Amino acid sequence: MKTILTLGAGLVAAAFVFAPAAHAAGTLKAKNDMTLYVFDKDKGGSSSCYEDCAKSWPPYLGKNGETVAKGWSLVKRKDDQMQWAYLGKPVYFYKDDKKAGDKGGDGKGGVWHVVTQ
Repeated sequence: MKTILTLGAGLVAAAFVFAPAAHAAGTLKAKNDMTLYVFDKDKGGSSSCYEDCAKSWPPYLGKNGETVAKGWSLVKRKDDQMQWAYLGKPVYFYKDDKKAGDKGGDGKGGVWHVVTQ
């Protein structure tokens, strides 16, 4: 099953909250076409992006009990929030992506990459 994201809630503590749904192949995006990213410094399925990092790279937050599509899981952050992960890698948005399809964060610092399927 392939996955796309749907927007439900909104911005909460500088992080986005909404559950995955269905998708098209290629770059993984939210239903509104906002691009999603992974961080090379994340290890073992846990996030290493907090404080200033999370201001620039808001985590894609979820809640226990939300329906999870194949390939998606929730990982616990050190602040006890749950973050969506795709294929075990925590997923983020980039604060400077302002409109659908923006990919301004791809390659930032050599450690941020667009999520692809």
